[in-house]
Amino acid sequence: MRVLGIETSCDETGAAVYDTEAGLLAHALHSQVALHAPFGGVVPELASRDHVRHLVPLVREVLDASGTKMHDLDAIAYTEGPGLGGALLVGASLANALAFAIGKPAIGIHHLEGHLLSPLLEERRPAFPFVALLVSGGHSQLFEVRGVGEYRLLGDTLDDAAGEAFDKTAKLLGLDYPGGPALARLAERGRKGVLTFPRPMLDSGDLAMSFSGLKTAVLTEIRRRGAAGLGEQDKADIGLAFQDAVVDVLATKAMRAMRETGLRQLVVAGGVAANRALRARLQNETARDGSEVFFPDPKFCTDNGAMIALAGALRLEGGRASAGAGAFEVRPRWPLVEMTRPSGRVT
Repeated sequence: MRVLGIETSCDETGAAVYDTEAGLLAHALHSQVALHAPFGGVVPELASRDHVRHLVPLVREVLDASGTKMHDLDAIAYTEGPGLGGALLVGASLANALAFAIGKPAIGIHHLEGHLLSPLLEERRPAFPFVALLVSGGHSQLFEVRGVGEYRLLGDTLDDAAGEAFDKTAKLLGLDYPGGPALARLAERGRKGVLTFPRPMLDSGDLAMSFSGLKTAVLTEIRRRGAAGLGEQDKADIGLAFQDAVVDVLATKAMRAMRETGLRQLVVAGGVAANRALRARLQNETARDGSEVFFPDPKFCTDNGAMIALAGALRLEGGRASAGAGAFEVRPRWPLVEMTRPSGRVT
């Protein structure tokens, strides 16, 4: 089965073609970083308008690159939610219009399901069941994954997500947007052991997480030193101490989830999954206890059309996509735990 995937949930416009036999045939991505950088964050109206400008050319690009004609497609998958309402409508509108034109189904995909399944795009891929650590700007969650559409929430953050804490801390340090990757680069120049920040809920005995207090600890340290006393090396030391604390919490909770479920495979996905310190820590932890960890390629850690095309193809192939009523909708707020099998809206 061959599926066109469309992603427009926030500030990246993505399109891809995935074939269940041949794998990923083509993908293209347009980033809006330069557009939003002057504002220090995503401006929803600007994001929606930029999706309108770039989505159709990207769709044409991946169809041409994959040698696919519209009528060769078995379905068109799009991000139904969660995300920015206006941005989601751009992708949903085009997907449903194209699907109607060729008489094929349009499959609404949960954005987080796309991330969670993204390691299946790789040659070395996990097999169900596995534990998934989903870490991004809006989510820090642990799931037990038994199959497509079979997700049990094990642990969640009580406040800021890890990626959100990265971005806010980067802003406190005066780093450019997008802050998370900039902070990770800064941390590479930090000195080990110079600073230590608290590890929130590390010993709570459960799988819940919290990162807002860590951000506050950084702010307290900056204020203690005073603006005049904060040089580039000081910023790097703070960045490293912050990153170490986040990685420690995420890794500890993920490995605890593995022990509690008895599963031996760990998937890490979402924007923060590209963080090299987190990858190294979890590779060491899993190697030590004989389990395995799987990551998507860094280019598929951020929002992308490939993961949406993959999720749509897996749902269509496995009969896990339910028939809709003919109209489509978007869901700016849509917890993954609300996904029930067969789910996956089809119009």
